Amino acid sequence: MRVSFCGVRGSTPAPGAAFLRYGGHTSCVALARGGEPIRLLLDAGTGMQAVTPLLDGPFVGSVVLGHLHWDHTHGMPFFGAGFGEGHRVSVYMPRQGGESGEALLGRCLSPPNFPIVPAQLGPGWSFSDLDEGTVALEGFTVTAREIPHKGGRTFGLRVEADGGSLAYLSDHSPTALGPGPSGQGELHPAALDLAAGVDLLIHDAQHRAAEFPGVGFLGHASPEYAVELARAAGARTVALFHHAPARTDDEVDAILADVSGSGVRVLAAHEGLVLDLPGVTAAS
Repeated sequence: MRVSFCGVRGSTPAPGAAFLRYGGHTSCVALARGGEPIRLLLDAGTGMQAVTPLLDGPFVGSVVLGHLHWDHTHGMPFFGAGFGEGHRVSVYMPRQGGESGEALLGRCLSPPNFPIVPAQLGPGWSFSDLDEGTVALEGFTVTAREIPHKGGRTFGLRVEADGGSLAYLSDHSPTALGPGPSGQGELHPAALDLAAGVDLLIHDAQHRAAEFPGVGFLGHASPEYAVELARAAGARTVALFHHAPARTDDEVDAILADVSGSGVRVLAAHEGLVLDLPGVTAAS
């Protein structure tokens, strides 16, 4: 399984010279099997635009949204590969209850906030609500579990294919369930199950431990928690993700240095990073 990081920033894009190495696009991770084209996207932030150059033609596959916040959905109208002849973009999102996910997306993707509604993205687009559980999508096995995050139902995901596995907890507020063993949040069953023994844990690292509790109300996690979860769950490698929009490249470097050497391999996700699983090796 090949994992391509196309957007790694949290909350809002971060343009500028101080953010060039890690990148300023918001959340989008592209997955492919073997030598096949990319068929599965995790989230549709502005990093979705960076998927198009990785394809030789239109996108034919699925997108799983962990939740509906704007930094995870605003790439859809600008996804060039989602508008070519023969495209198919099947979007799955957590069932919220009441209104459909498509209707909820339409609150921000509709006039006067945006020129069109989701249905006008094109005939190849479809929108479906997703419940907790395991589904087969595009040759991948995808497990969704509800995890705490402020502002709507949020799923953490586990994806498996061809002997490789990853967990994707892009936005995660474990302190909402209590301080946990280290004060950084509970090591709760859903997070532990998703991350159990995975090759790669992609995890929310928006706020440093020293910044809590002042930022706890925003609904995110710390890199220290991500490493703690990886150790507890037996994850082999952690990719720090969803970097704070004001976090400069040098500051991300410093965070990485601080949490390394903990018995778990840790890297900081950046745009353009490509990893092959199960070995978690950089793609050649």
